[in-house]
Amino acid sequence: MTTRVEVAAAVIELPDGGFLMASRPPGKAYAGWWEFPGGKVEAGESARHALVRELHEELGIEVEEAWPWLNRSFDYPHAAVMLRFFRVTRWRGQPHPHEGQTLAWTRAEKPDVTPILPANGPILKALRLPLEYAISDAARLGPETFLERLDQRLAQGLKLMQWREKGMPDDLVERVATRCKAAGAVLMCNGNPTLAARLGAGLHMNSAQLAQAEQRPDFEWVAASCHNQAELQRASELGLDFVVLSPVLPTPSHPGEPALGWPAFSALLSNYDVPVFALGGLGGGDLDLARGYGAHGIALKSQAWSAR
Repeated sequence: MTTRVEVAAAVIELPDGGFLMASRPPGKAYAGWWEFPGGKVEAGESARHALVRELHEELGIEVEEAWPWLNRSFDYPHAAVMLRFFRVTRWRGQPHPHEGQTLAWTRAEKPDVTPILPANGPILKALRLPLEYAISDAARLGPETFLERLDQRLAQGLKLMQWREKGMPDDLVERVATRCKAAGAVLMCNGNPTLAARLGAGLHMNSAQLAQAEQRPDFEWVAASCHNQAELQRASELGLDFVVLSPVLPTPSHPGEPALGWPAFSALLSNYDVPVFALGGLGGGDLDLARGYGAHGIALKSQAWSAR
């Protein structure tokens, strides 16, 4: 078994979505390449403690808020590493290079630093994902009310939505897709690759499709619904962009169905490398709770379309 060096890595984020990267100083492997700040987890340290220590030593800042996020293993010629990523959203002090590195603020949509270490490619795409994944609720609300709510949510900044409906008018999803495109929001079609291709949307695979898939479907964005370790592992093997893990808590729509609970949810994510949206029994106010257990964000259905 490969012995991996544990590394705490920080995505230090500004409210506008920009984040900090650092170039490796001369004398180190991959000198001049760009990476996320952080460093090795020492014996007896937790990854979070290492993060706090490293950012103080490297950048002179004091971490106030850091969310556990992705865990990515990668084999470099000089070392096999396990990168424990945190999203640092609040800190004290102004970052300054203390160890000979160069710092730059950049954005995931169009990074303006190069070259970036190979392990970080999927991380940059994951950073393009918002923290909320809204699931359509047109059958309950009715087409026109749903479109009104969609317009409101898009105006408020909604950027990621899944179309999951049966028995709705054929032209309704066309109207939804037009609105999402105009607002710069990503639309995902649940279980229907033909529809997704026609609309220029992403594909959200159901559990059966995930089990049967031999390779990643050919869409820019591909996600899946997962409920257990085996499904999470398959989504990772296929190189999917994100998953929804459910049900976290009991839900009125599935009475009696066993829920994972937060401890089991967190355990499933302990070494996971794909962004996970928590779903089931959650409301908009549960985002921080979910992130504290390692979720990328939350997926909402009825609550996504309530008046705000």
